[in-house]
Amino acid sequence: MSVELNHTIVHSRDNRESAEFLAHLLGLEAGAEWGPFIPVATGNGVTLDFATVPAESITPQHYAFLVSDEEFDAAFARIREAGITYFADPHGKQPGEINHHHGGRGLYFMDPAGHGMEIITAPYTFPGGGGNSGS
Repeated sequence: MSVELNHTIVHSRDNRESAEFLAHLLGLEAGAEWGPFIPVATGNGVTLDFATVPAESITPQHYAFLVSDEEFDAAFARIREAGITYFADPHGKQPGEINHHHGGRGLYFMDPAGHGMEIITAPYTFPGGGGNSGS
């Protein structure tokens, strides 16, 4: 069996709020509460399990999602409709813009807990092979 990421826990101020925020923007479903978690499953089987923790214990993380062109268009429309600030860069220096890295499109936005979220239509690639979110 090859090694695969199965799930990760995402700290949030309100697990339901954060799970539904992301699920809505990406066209996914927030799952039923399971213990302290609200899961959001991605198309490749990885689940983000949102957990409510004290706000002062949240360390902002970065989560990147590879999406199709159609999914990008739909998510981008929902981001604009919701009035969510988005950027072409991870440092927030290009507000209201998208990028065209690696032959695709991408953008960054923040979730309710302060995590940096990214959607991209082409995987980042680096010299020597391999891909990654590249943020």
